[in-house]
Amino acid sequence: MDFGFSPLDEEFRAEARDWLAAHAPGSCDRRSWERVLGAAGWIGIGWGEGGYGNRAASLTQQVAWAEEYARSGAPGRSGHIGENLLAPTLLAHGTDEQKARFLPPVAAGGELWCQGYSEPGAGSDLAGIRTRAELAGDGRTYRVTGQKIWTSLAHEADWCFVLVRTDPESMRHRGLSFLLVPMDQPGRIEVRPIRQLTGTSEFNEVFFEGAHARVEHVVGAAGDGWRVAMSLLGFERGVSTLAQQIGFAAELGRVVRTAVETGAADDPVVRERLVRLWAELRTMRWNALRTLGGNGGPGAPSVAKLLWAGWHQRLGEVAVQVRGAAAGVGPVDWSPSSPYELDDAQHLFLFSRADTIYGGSDQIQRTIIAERVLGLPRERKGVV
Repeated sequence: MDFGFSPLDEEFRAEARDWLAAHAPGSCDRRSWERVLGAAGWIGIGWGEGGYGNRAASLTQQVAWAEEYARSGAPGRSGHIGENLLAPTLLAHGTDEQKARFLPPVAAGGELWCQGYSEPGAGSDLAGIRTRAELAGDGRTYRVTGQKIWTSLAHEADWCFVLVRTDPESMRHRGLSFLLVPMDQPGRIEVRPIRQLTGTSEFNEVFFEGAHARVEHVVGAAGDGWRVAMSLLGFERGVSTLAQQIGFAAELGRVVRTAVETGAADDPVVRERLVRLWAELRTMRWNALRTLGGNGGPGAPSVAKLLWAGWHQRLGEVAVQVRGAAAGVGPVDWSPSSPYELDDAQHLFLFSRADTIYGGSDQIQRTIIAERVLGLPRERKGVV
């Protein structure tokens, strides 16, 4: 495939690199960093529409920005859910009023979002959700009741887009609605962080106890939530995959250096694993470029997820393997206030165990490929 960057793209890349070098801190409050990005117009460059305080950028320029951001070592983004998931969904399905209300604050880095999809007992099976939204007597608000789980950044978010059941008599994917819910509702919304193997808590449980949401904040139409939700899932992969691979390459580089330093690279089995990881990462990049812009067909997002999730787990396994016995010891002594801390290799190994689960488990991705691409018989639901 002939994928190249034009002189204009390279000018854009140079501008992005220079701006990041001048402004990106090594560490800072992530919310403040979102506002810095927004003030310079760097949020929402891939929306396809300007006028919300964001720059306009071609697809190749979006790739250049994402790659330079990953290379710069800038702080992890806390606004990516609003920018890369909610915003494209509103541009595709939202009303003019919804776009005017919600897109400018996202572009400015002023409002952060989380995603209310997964539920206990349903997991990746979105059609099995039980969170319900009942229309109040005034006809102007919904009351949301139920529980969501594995909700990334819910403890920081101002808003949550929630897939709810608005038709109590409906089954599976029918009768669902895509609803925008404000998170600042004490007594009606409770967020409980979930402590992970890594000791951190990026994911959360969210409990809705009659939380209020306005009728005009239904995206699409009441009962049309499944179509909107499926559209959103298509936005989860794309340009961001290429930026993700820049981070993967940096992690692989650190593992290779450690293998050389510890002597593990002298083992031919370890060398074979490292070479295979390098080759697979190159293949993932070529596949991402091939499918950029939605050219890979209906199964492309699922294929991409299967490729990178398994690869990242294998990298985590090699990262601790090349450390030898030292991989079992933390970088600082244990204390009651800090039971354990992890170095980069240990964090990679433990956190990557979730890669094949979140964002749609491997089993779900294979089912999508089987049914929607290969045309195999649909999986039977609700059968033990």
